[in-house]
Amino acid sequence: MSPLIKILLVEDDEVDIMNVQRAFKKNNLDYPLFIAKDGLQALEILEGKGDDPLTTPPIILLDINMPKMGGIEFLKRLRSNPKLKSLTVFVMSTSNEESDKLSAFGLNVAGYMVKPLSFQNFVDSVSVLNSYWRLCEQPVYHN
Repeated sequence: MSPLIKILLVEDDEVDIMNVQRAFKKNNLDYPLFIAKDGLQALEILEGKGDDPLTTPPIILLDINMPKMGGIEFLKRLRSNPKLKSLTVFVMSTSNEESDKLSAFGLNVAGYMVKPLSFQNFVDSVSVLNSYWRLCEQPVYHN
C-alpha cells in the first residue's frame, strides 16, 4: 500500500487557494492539503518550524509570484537543502514568461502549468495531476 500523499500548496492568492480546494473536492481527492502563503512560510512548514509541520515530505504545488519569497527563490533554497532537495514540485502560476519556465525547470520541477482561466480547466488539470501522483512511485521517507 502506498503512503498517503500530502500536498503543500504555496500560494498567496485566496481565490486560487479556494480554486485548488474546490478542484480537489470536485475530483474526490482527500489528500491532506497544507497551505503556505509564501516561500518563507513553506520552508518553515517543511523544516518543522511552523504551526502545522509536515511529517512526510509532500508534493508541492508552487506559485511563482508571491510576496516575501517568490517561487524561484523558494526552489533555490529547497534544492540547496539536503533533506528537502528531492521533493516533487509542480509550478502552477499565472506567469507564462519563458524566463520563469526556464528557471523552474533548471531547478528540477516536475511540471509547469499556467493557471487556466476557467474553473473546469482547473479541475481537469488537478485530475491529470492526481493520475500522475497515483502512477508514480514515491520513496519512503523516514523522519
